[in-house]
Amino acid sequence: QVQLVESGGGLVQAGGSRRLSCAASGRTFNNYVMDWFRQAPGKEREFVASIGRLGIYTSYADSVKGRFTISRDNAKNTAYLQMNSLKPEDTAVYYCAARRPGSSTRDFWGQGTQVTVSS
Repeated sequence: QVQLVESGGGLVQAGGSRRLSCAASGRTFNNYVMDWFRQAPGKEREFVASIGRLGIYTSYADSVKGRFTISRDNAKNTAYLQMNSLKPEDTAVYYCAARRPGSSTRDFWGQGTQVTVSS
């Protein structure tokens, strides 16, 4: 069992930056691929970024490519999402999720953290 807790959300002005953290419990953190998703009001949850178990492989949604950076520190059981050049359309609840390599099923989800970007 893995418990995920996001933090770092808040209110930020357009053009600003924010770093989200996803802290995982348990000793098996490095067995999982870590994903970030987001859900804006009235919209479906959408994929944001993914990072492989060793932090070598990463992928991003086109909407955040070049602005967001996903990373992880396996020694700290934590994944991060560095968000730069934020736009009002980035406003959403951000969730981290863990899945087994090669699987599209997210086994564990965090509770989410709100990011609001003001114009």
